[in-house]
Amino acid sequence: MIGISKLYCGTVEPSDALRYNRDSKKLPSHLLQFSKDKKPVVVWNMTKRCNLGCVHCYAQAVNPEEVDKTELTTEEGKALIDDLAEFGSPVMLFSGGEPLLREDLVELAQYAKDKGMRAVISTNGTLITKEKARQLKDVGLSYVGISLDGMPDVNDRFRCHDGAFNEAIRGLKNCQEEGIKVGLRFTINKHNVREIPAIFEFLEREKIPRICFYHLVYAGRGSKMVEEDLTHEETRKVVDLIMDKTAEMHARGFKAEVLTVDNHCDAPYIYMRLLKENPERAADVYELLEMNQGNSTGIGIGCVSWNGDVHPDQFWRHYTFGNVRERKFSEIWTDTSDPLMAGLKDRKDLLRANAPKCARCRWLDVCNGNFRVRAEAVTGNVWGDDPACYFTEEEITQKPETKKPE
Repeated sequence: MIGISKLYCGTVEPSDALRYNRDSKKLPSHLLQFSKDKKPVVVWNMTKRCNLGCVHCYAQAVNPEEVDKTELTTEEGKALIDDLAEFGSPVMLFSGGEPLLREDLVELAQYAKDKGMRAVISTNGTLITKEKARQLKDVGLSYVGISLDGMPDVNDRFRCHDGAFNEAIRGLKNCQEEGIKVGLRFTINKHNVREIPAIFEFLEREKIPRICFYHLVYAGRGSKMVEEDLTHEETRKVVDLIMDKTAEMHARGFKAEVLTVDNHCDAPYIYMRLLKENPERAADVYELLEMNQGNSTGIGIGCVSWNGDVHPDQFWRHYTFGNVRERKFSEIWTDTSDPLMAGLKDRKDLLRANAPKCARCRWLDVCNGNFRVRAEAVTGNVWGDDPACYFTEEEITQKPETKKPE
């Protein structure tokens, strides 16, 4: 995740992360990306069932009536949480499919909280009734992220469900009434990119404190949307637009947290813009980028499927390191006898040998090669160049005069 508000608008300083010794167990949620131990945030796709049929779903979720008997049971879920808590994973992110279709979601979220983890839910929001929101409040959730890909007409087409927008907003407001921190998740593509200004207006009008703009990842049903991704020039314009809208919103006094996700070019792009606009702030941002270390697949982010399979991240479902029914997650995650696991944890040489653009790039240490699953989807080579890298040759090879102002 790249914090537009943190980096571009100056809401985070290097000292904020250093104050907690960059320890993931001590860092507040909004600073976890700067941890030095990189204990994994774990996405548990606890069910494949979903009540919607989103065209870009990475999990290829299915009809809610299609019960998968391979789903981890409640007790198996608790055993997973026990292991993650002992391992030091700071966050359990309950996802799906639609996690609210699991009757034991509240029980498992409470269990994670009791074990000292932060419990987060990623949902389409349509099933959050007032009663469910009260239950989630009692758990003490850290955050509920609600997916919204445009205003009503556009969103409902993406979700393949008339009324999905209004149902999601009803769920969001139910959470707000209970004092639960909520945010939006927006996946950028050619069909909804024009919705971004309206989404910012909606964010401010409804006093929603957080939004994540996701770049498209070619996985699951999203693998069919390669042609719907933005061009490099369009991506640059969108990142500039998000920076501009965030700065305008903050200047008006509404300081929502705004992030982009799944394209690590965004961080150096922010830095390069700040070099022109505010060199002093650019120096602080570069220090934060060095702490962040770029893409964290297989390092600071991991995924467990509904059936217990362990994946490099939530988009890389076609490769499995092992299953938590057979071995603990902590054992699987630290077993570098698997060549992909070893490569993800120490990938620079593999990138230099296989990805010509990465090999020439001065940003490799702060990007870490961007998204490997996207590279594999297009080039067939896990260690090839990520086709979503939008930097020019000059930007990857020409060093700035200085990282810090004279």
